[in-house]
Amino acid sequence: MRRAIDGEEGVAELAEHYAMSFAAVQKHIAILERAGLVSKRRVGRRKVVRTNLEGLRVARRLLDRYEDLWRERVDRMNELINESPVEKSP
Repeated sequence: MRRAIDGEEGVAELAEHYAMSFAAVQKHIAILERAGLVSKRRVGRRKVVRTNLEGLRVARRLLDRYEDLWRERVDRMNELINESPVEKSP
């Protein structure tokens, strides 16, 4: 997706950058497209991909909220662990 932020890049060109099959790259792009993170269009014989920056911003905000939530939960678990009395062996 990063490669398609500054402009459009063809699916075939994108696939060349990754150690996976062309079909696997196509599947990844299809998933990103369904999620609204990229758009794909035909230009002549090429299919080109462009990142949907607004969709990416929305996803980033959502992920940031989840990260904050989980960090708070981990911090609370650490507090509870530290508050637990430690049993001393006789």
